[in-house]
Amino acid sequence: QVQLVESGGGLVQAGGSLRLSCASSGRTFSSSVMGWFRQAPGKERVFVAGVSWSGGRTDYGDSVKGRFTISRDNAKTTVFLQMDNLKPEDTAVYHCAYDQNGYGIVQHTPGAYDYWGQGTQVTVSS
Repeated sequence: QVQLVESGGGLVQAGGSLRLSCASSGRTFSSSVMGWFRQAPGKERVFVAGVSWSGGRTDYGDSVKGRFTISRDNAKTTVFLQMDNLKPEDTAVYHCAYDQNGYGIVQHTPGAYDYWGQGTQVTVSS
């Protein structure tokens, strides 16, 4: 089992920045990929960013490319999402996800991920 706990959400004005963290505990898998998804009220969960176990491979959703950066700490237990130039449309609950058998491939579909955090709210005011 893998447990995921997100932190770092909050309220920010448009153009501002936030840094989300996702701490994992429990079993670790060197084949794992970790990702961030977001879900706005009444909408589907959407892929935001993902990173491989080594940190050498990353991928982003089209709407956040050039503004968000995902990274992984050396201990491989925490993933960060640096969000810059935030827009009102970035408002959502952000969930961390863990694909234990990703093998370096960052999947964009929620069904590919085995474990999920509870989420952290990000609200961007205009």
